Amino acid sequence: MIRSFLFLTIAALLVHAQPPAQQGQLDGSQTLFTVLAAINVAGYDTGLDSPATPPIRKQIRDIISAKNLPSVQALKEFYASHTLGNADADLSQYISFALSVDGPPEFQLRMPPAEVPLDVRKLDGLNSLLARFYQEANIEDLWKRSQPAFDQVIAGYHGGVTKALLESNAYLRNPTSGYRGRHFQIFVDVLGAPNQIQTRSYKDEYFVVATPSPEPQFDEIRHAYLHYLLDPLSLRYFEQLNRLKGLADFAAPAPALDSSYKDDFMLLATECMIKAVESRLTPGLQNRQAMVDRALREGFVLTPALADGLAVYEKQPESMRLYFPDLVGQIDLAKEDRRLDKAQFAKEATVKKAKPGPPRPEPVLTGAAKTLEEGEAYYGKRDLEHARQSYLKVLQQTSESALHAKAYYGLARIAALQKDPELAEKLFQKILELSPDKDTKSWAYLYLGRLADASGERAQAEKHYHAVLGIEGAPASARTAAEKGLAEPFRKDK
Repeated sequence: MIRSFLFLTIAALLVHAQPPAQQGQLDGSQTLFTVLAAINVAGYDTGLDSPATPPIRKQIRDIISAKNLPSVQALKEFYASHTLGNADADLSQYISFALSVDGPPEFQLRMPPAEVPLDVRKLDGLNSLLARFYQEANIEDLWKRSQPAFDQVIAGYHGGVTKALLESNAYLRNPTSGYRGRHFQIFVDVLGAPNQIQTRSYKDEYFVVATPSPEPQFDEIRHAYLHYLLDPLSLRYFEQLNRLKGLADFAAPAPALDSSYKDDFMLLATECMIKAVESRLTPGLQNRQAMVDRALREGFVLTPALADGLAVYEKQPESMRLYFPDLVGQIDLAKEDRRLDKAQFAKEATVKKAKPGPPRPEPVLTGAAKTLEEGEAYYGKRDLEHARQSYLKVLQQTSESALHAKAYYGLARIAALQKDPELAEKLFQKILELSPDKDTKSWAYLYLGRLADASGERAQAEKHYHAVLGIEGAPASARTAAEKGLAEPFRKDK
């Protein structure tokens, strides 16, 4: 049976089509990439240090941060004023936004005002900020340069997603992967916290957004696809399903069942149907029954009856589109009353936790980064001449401003040790012109404060110390030194 449907559905499962203008059913999204790049430089740090997070995320953040773009400061203010106090919820609203707009260069909403999701409405004004950010950060170029990272993550999903979608189509006996005029799209993005599967449905459009995961969550993707396939059947056969509405009363006391299912019978019925199908797609009789039992304990009270009916469905030739009324009509209400009257509900729903993945190996430094590390080693030994040569070599090996800032920081410290305050001050000032990272910037300001104190310029020294304290994420040691500098002028003979 599966073999016969394979050829009918494979055309709809083309993954990451080669011509950039074409979008595969499993692909990346430049719009989503832009939105997530924006919140990454605006304050979204969740999962940044996870072993499952690809290096490209930090690289994109560093490239954009080094440019000191006017739009980034505006984005930081916007992000700070729209935090929800929960990292998953913060990300969720921006994913909703990305799926609701047309994309670059204007990022305008692509649906009538009345259909705009509530969480997207709360982000009013983000459109214009993103349009500025897209141009200033040259996101189009960063998007193209990021494609190898996307390809690598997409490759990890390719086989499992294809299998999940094909199995679903084959089981429900669909001649195509859905219904005419409807669309199912899976987007992968490398800039979000790992192990995320977020789903959305906007009228006839169904979306899944997946972030990198050491153990791709194919079951969640299949669940979303089953919604795409089965939601229309619940609407079409509303009257037949309504016959079962009285059974929903048994779900009311279930502690683990979300209130949305208790308030919306059609939502509950569809979810029960999906869980029943998932149980039938699971190999092993005991595993199937365990899934049905778990669904019932969580309050999905129609699942056992529907799973029993699916066992009968599998033995006849009709597709689910045609058989669905029979599936619902054959449920014995009296039998279900007796079954549900004995049901014992769980206090909490079962939560599947994704594995964090193996520890990320330490990066092997090469080129200018390796030379900089050598310079720091020489400086630590107070071999100042070799340290100087290494720092100067860094300036020749790369044009990356962040590495230049670190090299000048090394040269400035050497000048200070060799009692050349004028050269040291010029070099520390040079650092601040190069978009340094937070650590380098903090220490540059601190040294400028100490140099000003040593020259008797107390007001200027205090200005530099305050600058250290004004840097969000400044090293604790630099902040402590700045606070001491404000309390008492720095003296070289201390």
